[in-house]
Amino acid sequence: SDIGSQRERVVTEEEWIQKWEMGNIGFHKEQRHPLLQKYLDVLLNGRSGLRIFFPLCGKAVEMKWLADMGHSVVGVEVSEQAVKDFFSEHSLPYCEEPVSEISGAKVFQSTSGNISLYCCSIYDLSSLIVGKFDAVWDRGALVAVNPCDRQRYASLMISLMEKNSSYLLVTVSYDPNKHKGPPFYVPESEVKSLFG
Repeated sequence: SDIGSQRERVVTEEEWIQKWEMGNIGFHKEQRHPLLQKYLDVLLNGRSGLRIFFPLCGKAVEMKWLADMGHSVVGVEVSEQAVKDFFSEHSLPYCEEPVSEISGAKVFQSTSGNISLYCCSIYDLSSLIVGKFDAVWDRGALVAVNPCDRQRYASLMISLMEKNSSYLLVTVSYDPNKHKGPPFYVPESEVKSLFG
C-alpha cells in the first residue's frame, strides 16, 4: 500500500498539545459524529452499561452522550487543555488525581463517576491501569497516530478489548501524495493487517 511521503511523518505530542493551546483544532467536531449515530447499534450490540474507550479523545461530545445513556466512558488525551475544556463545556464537575503507575499522568473523573479521562501518552496505558473495554469508538485516533506507530497502537487497542468487543473505526480516504497529514491515510488493507 502506497502511503506516499507520509510513511516518515512524525507529529510529536508537544505539537498536539500546542494545537489545543492555540485553538488549532479543526479536527474537533461540535456535533455527534453521524457515523456513530448510524452505527451505534453495531457498537452497542444490544448491550447496556458498557465500558467504552475513546483513544485520543480530545473533548469529543460523544463521550457525554454515551455516558448519559448509562455507559461508562474512558478516554485518553495528551492535552490537559482538551480534557479540562470537555468538563467545562458540558458543565460537569470533576476531580483530578495523579495516576500512580504513570509518571506525570493525571486522571480527570466526573463526580458522577461514569467519565474518566486520562491525561498522558496513550502508549503509557495498559489494561492493568484502565481495565478492558466492551467497545471502542476510534473517530480520529488511528488516523492521527504517526504511521510508524500504527502497529504499536493497534496492539495496544487489541490488548484493551474484551473478548466480544466492538471496535468502530473511522478513517479518511485521499491521495496521500497531496496531503502530508494528519489525518493520515490508512488504506483498508492496512486496517485489515493491523486488526485482522
